[in-house]
Amino acid sequence: MPDDKRGREKQARDADQRQRERDVVAQLERSEETEPPVDERVVDDIDELERLEFPATGADIVEVVGDSVVESDDGTAPVRALVPETDTEVYDTPEDVRLRIRRPTVAGAMKRVIEANEAVSDDRLGASKRIAYEKTLRALKGIDADDDDEGIAYITDWVVDRTREEGAPPNSRDVRREAAEFCRTNGYQVSNNDWLGI
Repeated sequence: MPDDKRGREKQARDADQRQRERDVVAQLERSEETEPPVDERVVDDIDELERLEFPATGADIVEVVGDSVVESDDGTAPVRALVPETDTEVYDTPEDVRLRIRRPTVAGAMKRVIEANEAVSDDRLGASKRIAYEKTLRALKGIDADDDDEGIAYITDWVVDRTREEGAPPNSRDVRREAAEFCRTNGYQVSNNDWLGI
C-alpha cells in the first residue's frame, strides 16, 4: 500500500474497525459480569430450604426462610427482600431459589415487579419476559458510572407503575427502550452493540 493520504486513511479505518471488533468481543465476554454473584457458600448455608417440599411457592419460601440473611458486596439482605411473596411464583428445587438470590440487586428488583404483576393478574410473569427484564436490570447494574444503582431503581419503579396503570406488565422491548432512554438522559454511554442499545 502506498504511503500517501489514501493509504494512511485506509490504515486508520482498518485499525478503527479492528478496535471496534475487539470491543464487541470484550463486551460479549463481560456480558454476565454485571453483579458479582453472592458467594455460593453463603447461599448454600440456607439449610432451611431443604425442609421445604418442592415445588414451592415464593410465599412458602418466605414463610420458612424469609429471615435468613444473604451477604453480598452491597451489604446484607433477608431472603424475604429477594424472593417474591406470591403464590404465582413457583420454584421447582432448592437450587432454583439459590440461583435467583445469587444476584441480590436484581433479585430485589424482580421481587417488586413480580409482586406488582400478581396484584393485577393471576398469571405468572412469562419466562421470556422475565429473562428479558433480568437482562435489562443486569445491563443497568453493569453501568460503571451508576454506583448507586439509580438505573435499576428507576426502571423497576417504571415497570411497577406501568403494570398498575395498564393491568399488565409492559413488553420487554419497551422496558429496554425506557432503560436506554434513562441512560442517555443521564449521560451514561450505551453502545448500539449493547443490550440497551435499542
